[in-house]
Amino acid sequence: MLLTILLGFLCGVNAYAQEKIQQASPPPSPPPLLLVSFDGFRADYLQRFSMPNLKLLYSQGVLVDQLTNVFVTKTFPNHYSLVTGLYAESHGIVASNMYDPSSHKRFSIGNDSDPMWWSEAQPLWLTALDSGYKTAAVMWPGSDVAIANRTASHYFPYNYQMTFQQRVGNVVKWMLGNEKEPGVMFAALYWEEPDRSGHAFGPDNVTAMAKVLKEVDDNVGLLMSELKRAGLWGRVNLLVTSDHGMAQCSAERLIRLDDCLHPDNYTLVDLTPVTALIPAGDPEAVFELLNKCHPHMTAYLKKDIPERLHYRNNERIQPIILVADEGWTIIQRGNTLPRLGDHGYDNSLPSMHPFLAAAGPSFRRGYSLRSLQSVDVYPLMCHLLTVPARPNNGSLAQARCLLAAETCWDVSLVVGLVVGVLLVLSIITVLFRFMSSRRVSGSRPFQRLEISHDDDDDDPLLE
Repeated sequence: MLLTILLGFLCGVNAYAQEKIQQASPPPSPPPLLLVSFDGFRADYLQRFSMPNLKLLYSQGVLVDQLTNVFVTKTFPNHYSLVTGLYAESHGIVASNMYDPSSHKRFSIGNDSDPMWWSEAQPLWLTALDSGYKTAAVMWPGSDVAIANRTASHYFPYNYQMTFQQRVGNVVKWMLGNEKEPGVMFAALYWEEPDRSGHAFGPDNVTAMAKVLKEVDDNVGLLMSELKRAGLWGRVNLLVTSDHGMAQCSAERLIRLDDCLHPDNYTLVDLTPVTALIPAGDPEAVFELLNKCHPHMTAYLKKDIPERLHYRNNERIQPIILVADEGWTIIQRGNTLPRLGDHGYDNSLPSMHPFLAAAGPSFRRGYSLRSLQSVDVYPLMCHLLTVPARPNNGSLAQARCLLAAETCWDVSLVVGLVVGVLLVLSIITVLFRFMSSRRVSGSRPFQRLEISHDDDDDDPLLE
């Protein structure tokens, strides 16, 4: 009895000591996270072209066949959605060319450094700072802007002449850290291809796109080699993705605004494939002219933009927008095709969808997911970094299936199992009722057959 009491006391002391040790020890740091975007990488390039390094990467991790990106499917809106988890109407970067009616300022790719444009949302490289992490961003849209007077711990002013190798070299150096400074926990890295070549040659130009995609795949190989050389491979969670796809355009598919509307009737804000304009007079009258302009262009008053596009609730979205059909180009006048490949079209189109590949200690191996919303990437990254996510439009419901620590059921499999179980139960119920009715009908009490003998002269005839 005394021995039992003593053992119980010692177990209690040990449990109390273990609890105190756990309380005193800080939780282990998560693996660092590196996000890389190859601009304009259409999802089906992975099937159409040889990409050995990318395939090696996701064979050791996960692949999302198609990301459904946000509307408009342009570079700036979608890159900001990846690092905020917000639709364009929520983060405020609604196009590559914008007009703000409150400040009367204009935004363009060459005039994008005013913090006002970017301050409606907070990118992950700033949110992670609040958790005590060092962060880095190299050429990512908005990363060289002081948003609420803050930037990432490390960044560069945009310089398209900086090679991919130079960009990777700096990111790896920052992630390693040194005696004086801890390594970066989150880094975002941007590269301009294959978008630049897609515009110049079009995605259907197999010869040109094969060449540039080989260079992109070589860059993936370089990235993996640099991480291995630095001892970071297998210790870093690596996400490789893109912002949008690319559609083939042609001079036979031009839509001229001058054929529909005199230039005096509007102020142009952005052009093709989503045109934004400010009507000079009555918006309804201008809309009626544009609504009948061309069978391959859809006109919307702002209030009537489809809800599924999440593109109504921001003052930078203009009173009228025009959306061209896939592969069609909106110009003001003339016959000049501005580019052979373009993007910006409806985000439901597969040609506009990019991909996502990931590998690292937190990801499953050899797993694929058919589709994911691009706004879901942000809550996934916050989860990987154990950083509290800011309000966003994304969800972890599907993205958690990519993680090694998560048990995730295939939805189609679950539905099939449920339907199968219900079918079996229905058959069993029917059989049970049938057998019950048989037993009831077969267990009636014995009754003697009585035959009438009304006519004694006739013998009964049983047939």
